[in-house]
This record gives sequence, structure tokens and C-alpha cells, in this order.
Amino acid sequence: MCRNIVPLNNFEPAATDEECSDAALQFVRKIAGTTKPSRANQDVFDRAVAEIARATRHLIDDLVTTAPPKIREEEANKRRARSAERYEAIRVFQEQKRAARAAS
Repeated sequence: MCRNIVPLNNFEPAATDEECSDAALQFVRKIAGTTKPSRANQDVFDRAVAEIARATRHLIDDLVTTAPPKIREEEANKRRARSAERYEAIRVFQEQKRAARAAS
């Protein structure tokens, strides 16, 4: 899954239309393989974002859960911690790679 698309279900307050649209935009960008479509494809791109945002809104509104609502700031902190771990692991790997190259 694209790391920029965050789960939107089961938050209090519920996900906003803007969050649904942002997720739709990231999804379409990933599928299309571009962050900015050409002028020839702009209408198709925008239409896809709008349709997916609508479907996302319906999905979020219709999902049912018995789990307690998540707290946005706690979830954001978890994402930041995972990101920091991931980037630290990459940094360590790159240092080891450089050291191995220098030793050979």
C-alpha cells in the first residue's frame, strides 16, 4: 500500500471529505504512475479522483465496527515512529554498504 494513504476508518470525528479526496488523489497518482497528468489527461485524472473520493466517502460512512474510535494524534505518532524506524534502518544499511565498499 502507498505509505501516503492513511487509514480513515473509525476516527472521532469521522474522516473529512478533504481527507477522502486526498487519499483518492494519492491512489490515482499511484495507479497512473504520475503526480501531475498531461493536459490531455487532466480531465480523466480529475474525474477518477472525484469518483474514488465519492466511493471512499461512501465506504467510510457505511463501515461498521465495534472497536473504540481511534485518536488521530496517537495514530499520527505511530506513523511517525514507524517512519523514523524505517529511515534509520535505511541509514544504517547505507553506512554498512559504504563501509564494506571502503574495506574492499
